Amino acid sequence: MNDRVFIQRTSLEILQVNLGYKCNQRCIHCHLDAGPHRTEMMDRSTMEQIIHFLSSSRVKTVDLTGGAPELNLLFKDFVRELRGMGLRIIDRCNLTVLNTLGKEDFIQFLADQGVEIYASLPCYLKENVDHQRGFGVFDVSIDVLKALNRVGYAKTSSGLVLNLVYNPLGAFLPPPQGNLEEDYRRHLEENYSIQFNHLLTITNMPIHRFKTFLISRGEYFTYLDHLKKAHSTKNLNSVMCRKLISVDWQGYVYDCDFNQALGLPLKCGNSYRPHITDLKDVNLEGIPIPFYDHCYGCTAGQGSSCAGALSKTIPFER
Repeated sequence: MNDRVFIQRTSLEILQVNLGYKCNQRCIHCHLDAGPHRTEMMDRSTMEQIIHFLSSSRVKTVDLTGGAPELNLLFKDFVRELRGMGLRIIDRCNLTVLNTLGKEDFIQFLADQGVEIYASLPCYLKENVDHQRGFGVFDVSIDVLKALNRVGYAKTSSGLVLNLVYNPLGAFLPPPQGNLEEDYRRHLEENYSIQFNHLLTITNMPIHRFKTFLISRGEYFTYLDHLKKAHSTKNLNSVMCRKLISVDWQGYVYDCDFNQALGLPLKCGNSYRPHITDLKDVNLEGIPIPFYDHCYGCTAGQGSSCAGALSKTIPFER
């Protein structure tokens, strides 16, 4: 842990909820080691505890993630209840999962509920996507993106938000977000008539599966050193953990999804491992956030967060 880097919480605005580690894909860069073999899944009781917490909080946005969050059988019920509370909902979607769940029905549900979709598409070229995410993933992703467009996603008049998410394919930082977004937009429009709202660039974290990948190539320490040398202090003011907490499938709370993956709990009061039920009426503002080596993944270069690059990115709040 680096005590010389200081981050302090502001007011809590975003609750990121991990609905389970099960996923229909097994991506090289996945920091949670998600995949078809995982069985961890949030149950109804934990969802009710989260809803109870939200009922008395100032949180405006619930960010649903996984694994593939849609694989949780309670996903639709949970979304309906959250939307009934007037909350903004983000679904971090790998696209192909919608093809396994009765695509048209599930996509129409997301549209009807006004859910914002942050869809993983690590490149606009087929060979690169299939290398990182598995053979055939690109073609299915394109098919699903077209289906999302058909129900109104990324159409100006609909208000339905479809953002794409880029992850590097190797041990390097993302290119400038604005330039890459232009490349994505031009290629997807010209070749597939696909539209989207924004592209978000997210740096791969040197933990779990991606760490194993780096070690296998002899690049782990080089990559970590690269992140540290590219650290920008100004990014500390914009990192998402300042206004976000991450809740795992059992309801335990962390500063971010990456700390969740590493089992590094939120430091709050006397509780060694705080649960969402411990945080009701607790003011997190002003609490310091530990800075670990993997945190350089968020502060290197243009910066990286759940909402993409920090130095020049779209506002998280609409």
